[in-house]
Amino acid sequence: MADYIIACASTADLPDTYYKEHNIPVIRYTYAIGTDVFEDDCKEESRAKAYADMRKGTVYSTSMINTATYADFFTKLMETGKNVIFLDMSKEMSSSYRSSHTAAESVQRKFPDQVLCLMDTRCISGGLGLLVTEMVRRMEDGMSFQDVIDWGEANKLHIMHRFTVDDLGYLKRGGRVSNASALIGGLLSIKPVLYVPDSGELKVAQKVRGRKAALQALLDGIERDMKEPDGQHIRINHADCLADAEWLRDRILEKYPTVAEVAISGLGVIIGSHCGPGLLTVFYFGESRRP
Repeated sequence: MADYIIACASTADLPDTYYKEHNIPVIRYTYAIGTDVFEDDCKEESRAKAYADMRKGTVYSTSMINTATYADFFTKLMETGKNVIFLDMSKEMSSSYRSSHTAAESVQRKFPDQVLCLMDTRCISGGLGLLVTEMVRRMEDGMSFQDVIDWGEANKLHIMHRFTVDDLGYLKRGGRVSNASALIGGLLSIKPVLYVPDSGELKVAQKVRGRKAALQALLDGIERDMKEPDGQHIRINHADCLADAEWLRDRILEKYPTVAEVAISGLGVIIGSHCGPGLLTVFYFGESRRP
């Protein structure tokens, strides 16, 4: 057993079964339907229900994690007597980032003989999940606390993030596109293809017409980025578009038969609340992040 802990937030969009199998402590974001508040339990059935609800018009909202909740979570981890690495979304995408650091500074003072390391991962969703699984794999293989941190810092910007969304209305609601752009995009069936640059933000790489073109753009991006496919663990997250996820997985396996796996799971409700059903994402290692 490792002499340190890797913990993360539920926004890594891994299945809850993964966290249980590898004993990874998880701080859970919450989402709301009206006045009813729910914990992001990372279960596939919860994700499926959320997207079915959204397709019927149900509005989901999310909220940040407050400082007190982070402090309680970090304190319990430090009380084990072990050093801790905590991984959450890029600070550019998380309104909770400042709260987590305020809490960590307070908790660290109470445990001066241990280290509580909060990484600015510059990753989101399954990109964060890929960073978590790769660092956990190295921890379980016996890599030291500092060496795992060093590996994460050296490799986090090599995790490629590519997305496409099906409904611009969700991006409009979140302020990422204007009303006019959403209307015109809907009329013309314009689909944005997005990526995450080194800064950790979500940016538009290109706009294409139609879902098939958007899926092909994801595949084209992978072919531009991927230089060393051998043994890679690739992650795909989908928001109620399993057939598209399977199409992309099959194309990847045809092109790169030496990858270790292409894992598919549902997209977490927190990210999905802002992007809507039909979001398809793929995460993998590449040379550098670019549109």
